[in-house]
Amino acid sequence: MRTAIIGGGIAGLAAAYELEQARRTDKNIEYTLFEARARLGGSLASEIVDGAVLERGPDSFLTEKPAAAELCRELGLGGELVPSNDADRKTYIVVHNRLIPLPDGLMFLVPTKLIPTALTRLFSLPTKIRMGLELLHPPRPSNHDESVATLVERHFGRETVDRLADPLLSGIFGGDASQLSARTVLPRLVEMESEYGSLTRGMLAAHREMRARIKAAAKKNEAVNGHTQANFRPAQRSIFTAMHGGMQQLIDALTARLDPSSVRLFTQVNVLAKASGGWLVESRGAEEFYDTAILATPAWVAAGLLCRVDPALAADLGGIPYSSSITVNLIYDEDQLGSLPDGFGFLIPVVEGRSMLACTFVHRKFLGRTPTGKAVLRAFLGGMKNEALIAAPDEALVATVRRELTEILGEEIFPRETAPEHTQVSRWPRAMAQYAVGHQERIERIAARVAALPGLKLAGNAYDGIGIPDCIRLGRKAAKELIAARELAS
Repeated sequence: MRTAIIGGGIAGLAAAYELEQARRTDKNIEYTLFEARARLGGSLASEIVDGAVLERGPDSFLTEKPAAAELCRELGLGGELVPSNDADRKTYIVVHNRLIPLPDGLMFLVPTKLIPTALTRLFSLPTKIRMGLELLHPPRPSNHDESVATLVERHFGRETVDRLADPLLSGIFGGDASQLSARTVLPRLVEMESEYGSLTRGMLAAHREMRARIKAAAKKNEAVNGHTQANFRPAQRSIFTAMHGGMQQLIDALTARLDPSSVRLFTQVNVLAKASGGWLVESRGAEEFYDTAILATPAWVAAGLLCRVDPALAADLGGIPYSSSITVNLIYDEDQLGSLPDGFGFLIPVVEGRSMLACTFVHRKFLGRTPTGKAVLRAFLGGMKNEALIAAPDEALVATVRRELTEILGEEIFPRETAPEHTQVSRWPRAMAQYAVGHQERIERIAARVAALPGLKLAGNAYDGIGIPDCIRLGRKAAKELIAARELAS
């Protein structure tokens, strides 16, 4: 079985790794990984500057999704995994140039604690009253998809959308709450509304169930090990996990496991055509036959390659919207700055009218990756509502970030005239898939069309999860399914 893997981001690399593992026991398995750019890894890229780890793209992955950590351990990188410093986790929302901490008890955009919600400066009195009355919402069956903004506004009001949902989802998706699909992005909340009506009551019920499971586990532990329930504590996992030397470590380890002769950089695939028993791949003016193909490209690239194979499939793939993002890393000597606020950083609602979407205090979020006495601030710009920034010069982007940081943090904390020791600007055009309203139905149509094309698989952040673990899971799954189909056929 010869497989063409088109796209050398983390999804394509995961697929290639899976095929390489199989090839070592079955020499009839071959693969070629095509990457148009000079390097593998896509948006996963990092470098170390004067001892500080600077991430150009994603800086970590969700710990609760196991695929990334499992792959790291397979690659011998288990000792390089770094948990987020959750003991000091605190996030702020910028409101009129003031940093307001997220209130305690906030779970998936839903306030679950009365006193913190009542005392927070994040919401006005009318919004707080509406949050209290939300407990009276009757169950509402979900008959059709709608935007996250519509769902949240129906329960908690427009201010909650602007000051909470939009900045939080922008930080995850680089997207717009008025466009993102509630059914796909927040399926648990949709289920809670259908069952309980009130999202607050639904979240509190889920919290009670979780506590009941913890108590049951404690009793089981006591019965098995003789420990008292009071001494039993379930293992606490960090929310995020990073690599000690940056996400580039994962890319380098994966690359080292592949057969170098099976990797082609600077090689753009121009044509993918269906052939008898397989697929024809054209690149660099040459045409090659492969039994199977994995498209691990952005959906809009896959659409271009499949437009002659299946126009309907290509149309659905091309209809998946994407946003662009920009990261700006700044390194400072801590003595040059005032005392930064506690916590990981802050989010900036779009209604504040700024270019920045968020800023992370990197040296606080992951310990041991920044030299003592240094501060690394990582700003995010772009998103669905500010795509034009992608064309701005580096100098203009750095100047914008520095100006806005001074205006938000204050001159005494972030002096306008204090220049950073190092700056790094990274652009990721059309890199983040947006799960817009109707995404679930679109993916079902795509899956049905792909199923009718034997030997073809899709992988990447456009389909079933945008994070690193999701892309790894989908890449490996695509390769495993092709291997299983081959074994079944033989």
